Amino acid sequence: MTNTDRPLSPHLQVYRPQITSVLSITHRATGVALAVGLLMLVWWLIAAAAGPGAFETVQVFYGSIIGRLLLLGWSFALFYHLCNGIRHLFWDAGRGFELGTVHFTGWLVVVAAAALTVLAWLWGYASMGASA
Repeated sequence: MTNTDRPLSPHLQVYRPQITSVLSITHRATGVALAVGLLMLVWWLIAAAAGPGAFETVQVFYGSIIGRLLLLGWSFALFYHLCNGIRHLFWDAGRGFELGTVHFTGWLVVVAAAALTVLAWLWGYASMGASA
């Protein structure tokens, strides 16, 4: 009686990506990235407690191109998740559901996360230069 040739419900291939769906998926991905970044932080803390040799190894890795890219991605994930979380708090209060507002705040989250990431890295480099 059932037709097994057709899908039970529409799937991702049926829909064209919209900002709301892309931001939702990105929010979940940044949550995973923050968990992985937490493991990097734990590695750094354990190395600091283990002694100068272990700490130097971790510092060399974080100073490499791959390490810096991972840290850059982790900081963007942090700021994106923060900004989108604030957006969700407004939604929890029942505000911001108008279509224009949803699109505006979605792009605002992306721009704010990028700007905060750049500002944090510039501040970090400036403070390294001031301490040297």
